[in-house]
Amino acid sequence: MPLLEIENLSVEFPSQNGMVRAVDGVNITLEKGEVLGIVGESGSGKSVGMLALMGLVPYPGRVRADKLLFEGRNLQTLSDRERCALTGKDVAMIFQEPTTSLNPSFTIGYQLAETLHVHEGMDRKAARRRVIELLEQVGIPAPESRLSAYPHQLSGGMNQRVMIAMAIACNPKLLIADEPTTALDVTIQAQILDLLLSLQRDRGMALILITHNMGVVSDTTERVAVMYAGQIMEQRPTQSLFASPQHPYTAALLAARPEAGDGGRLATIPGVVPGLHDRPPGCLFSPRCIHATPLAEKVRPDLRPWMDGLIRCHYPLGDPTRDERIAADGGGASILKRESVS
Repeated sequence: MPLLEIENLSVEFPSQNGMVRAVDGVNITLEKGEVLGIVGESGSGKSVGMLALMGLVPYPGRVRADKLLFEGRNLQTLSDRERCALTGKDVAMIFQEPTTSLNPSFTIGYQLAETLHVHEGMDRKAARRRVIELLEQVGIPAPESRLSAYPHQLSGGMNQRVMIAMAIACNPKLLIADEPTTALDVTIQAQILDLLLSLQRDRGMALILITHNMGVVSDTTERVAVMYAGQIMEQRPTQSLFASPQHPYTAALLAARPEAGDGGRLATIPGVVPGLHDRPPGCLFSPRCIHATPLAEKVRPDLRPWMDGLIRCHYPLGDPTRDERIAADGGGASILKRESVS
C-alpha cells in the first residue's frame, strides 16, 4: 500500500467572479521512503496543494479529492482531533519562511518542546534533553545555549535548521519541505539540502521537496512532478525526465537553467502563468507554447500515461507522429516557429 495517494485533488476559493481553482486535478502517489520533487513557477499551485494535504487551506477555501489517503486513512473524513494528532507527528511540513513560521514571542526551546509535549507526552526534563539532541542533529552549535534564544536572535539559516528540527521531532513518516532554502546563500542551501537528505535516509521517511530550482531536483529526488497553473503537466522519474523531457513546459524549464545557457545568454519562457480569472479554455500552457495548435487552444488535455510516467499534452515531444499530427491540426505555422527558434 502506498504511503500517500492523491487523486483528482482540487482547491477552490470563492471570488466575486465565482469559484476559482488554484489546484486542478492533481494526482500523486508516494511510496514509503521515496523522494518526490514538485517544481514549477510561482503561482503553479505547488504550496497550496501540499497545504491541502496538511489540512491548512484557510477558510473559505474548499478542498475536494476523489482520494486523499495517508496510509489508507481518508484525510477528508478525519475529525479535528484526529487531524491534529496526525499533523506534526506522522506528517510534518517545513514552511518557506522560518522567520514568519516561528513565533517571535517564544524561545526556540519552548517552541520545540511544545511539539514534544503535545505529540509525545514528554515531561519537561525529557523534552529538554530531546530538544538538545534535535538541535545537535540539525547542526546547530552549542545547542544548550540556543534554548533561550528568540527567533530574531538567530540567522535565517539557523532558523531554518530550527524549523527542520521541529518537523522531525516526532519522526514523521512524511516530510514536506516547501522551498526550504529560500533566501539562503548558496553555501547554506547546500548544507540544508544535505541535512534533509541525510535525515531522510537515516529515518527512512518519505520526502516531498517543493522548489523552483531544477538543479536541486536533479541532485536530490527520485521522481519529479512538474506543475503549471494548478495542474501537473508531467510526472516521471528524475533521471529520464532530465534526459528526455516530454512536455514543452518541462523542456522550457530545463532550457532556462543557467548551465543550459547558450553563449552566456539565459533562456526565458515568454509570458506569465495565467491568473485565476484568465485561464485559457484549452491547454493552460498554450498561450506560451511555441508548439500550440488550434486544437490545443480549445481542448484541454487530460493527464494520461506516457512512457515511464504521466503527461498532460496533446503532442508529447517524444511522439514520432507529433509533427504530422500538429500539421493535421492546423499547426504548420507552429512547426516553422519552433524550427526558427531551435
